[in-house]
Amino acid sequence: MAHNSSSRRRPNILITGTPGTGKTTTSSALAEATQLRHINIGELVKEKKLHDGWDDTLDCYIINEDLVCDELEDMMETGGNIVDHHGCDFFPERWFDRVVVLQTDNTVLYDRLSRRGYTGQKLTNNIECEIFQILLEEAKDSYPEDIVVALRSDSIEDISKNVEMMSNWISSWNPVV
Repeated sequence: MAHNSSSRRRPNILITGTPGTGKTTTSSALAEATQLRHINIGELVKEKKLHDGWDDTLDCYIINEDLVCDELEDMMETGGNIVDHHGCDFFPERWFDRVVVLQTDNTVLYDRLSRRGYTGQKLTNNIECEIFQILLEEAKDSYPEDIVVALRSDSIEDISKNVEMMSNWISSWNPVV
């Protein structure tokens, strides 16, 4: 459990994984099922301009991690959040009670990313990230092992099963006293 979760009535969950693994779909469905707040970091960065410009090579914003953490601090302390982001190593460990790493078969992931318009280096980098389980290792290095869970996310059935399992976990969650 997170170090300071006793002040929260509802848990905070980080849903992470390579782009295309179903983070936003899963987070949205889980938020709807549990009434927790879904925070999509990519959208928050765009909306609040929490970035240091645009990376033309990777075709994305350069996230200012300090600004993101400052923006989220009060919300995270209250609890009841599902944070959706492809990285996890810059968030404070104390924020999360569960870290879920979504994983997808490389063939399925390749098709999903290609449909999104990913090409060249951006496509290759993301597929390699999944092959080498970079985000799972990042999560295990950044958070206590007992709160990190890897879940398969190849299909709608997987997503439904994951949402049900996480909903049950949320229902049985108790803050650390």
